Amino acid sequence: MRLAKYLAHAGVASRRAAEKLVFDGRVRVDGEVVTDPARDVDESRRVEVDGRAVSAAERPRLVYALHKPAGVVSTASDPQGRPTVVALVPSSERLYPVGRLDAETTGLILLTNDGELANLLTHPRYGVPKRYRVTVWNPPVRPAAMEALEAGVELDDGPTAPARARRIEHDRFEVVLREGRKRQVRRMAEAVGYRVKALERVQFGPLRIGTLAPGEHRRLKTAEIEALRRAARPPARRR
Repeated sequence: MRLAKYLAHAGVASRRAAEKLVFDGRVRVDGEVVTDPARDVDESRRVEVDGRAVSAAERPRLVYALHKPAGVVSTASDPQGRPTVVALVPSSERLYPVGRLDAETTGLILLTNDGELANLLTHPRYGVPKRYRVTVWNPPVRPAAMEALEAGVELDDGPTAPARARRIEHDRFEVVLREGRKRQVRRMAEAVGYRVKALERVQFGPLRIGTLAPGEHRRLKTAEIEALRRAARPPARRR
C-alpha cells in the first residue's frame, strides 16, 4: 500500500493532507524519514508521524455530522487557541474535519477517522455538491444576480464553475457548489454586489443538517455513509 494511502487508512489525515505530511518530512518508516508518498508500506513496517507510531490495522470507521457554531475553526487544533470542531465531538479515535468552513460560517461539517472517505468527499475530481444559505445586508436579492451565479462569476483566482442558485426571501438565497475554494461563497456574493450578513452550509452531498442545533453532533448511520460514498463517484460513473 502506498504510504499516503496507509496514513489515510490509519486515520492520520485525508489522502492529500497525508501527502503533505510526507513531503514535509514528518513521516518515518522503520526509523528513516521518507518524503515519497508513493513508497510501499505494510503492517510489517513501523510507521511514525511526528514520532508517534500509527497503524492502518482494521478499526471502526467513524463519521459524525456536526452543526458548527460561529467562532469555531474547522481544524483539529488552532495556534491562536480558538475552539475547534474536533473539540466539539468527544471520541477515543483521532478525528479530523472533512473540508473547511471559515470561522464565522455556520452549519454542516463532517468529522471522521476515515481518510479515504475524506479524500473522496473533498477531491475536486468528484465534485460533491454542497448547499449554502446566504443572508445579505443589502437586499433585495435580484434574479439577475442569481443568473450570474449560475453562469459562473470571475474571482481573483479565476472564474467559478456554473452553480445552482435560487432566491428564498428578499434578503436570502441558496447556492449549490461543486467547488471548494477558500471563502468562495462569500467572494461569489460580493462579485454580484452583495455583502454577506450570515452564511450557513445546510447540505453536504445527500446529507442535510436536519434538526441539529449549533454545537450538536451525531454519528452517521452506515446507510448515510454509503450514500456519501455514492455521491463521490467520478462524474463518468454517475448516471
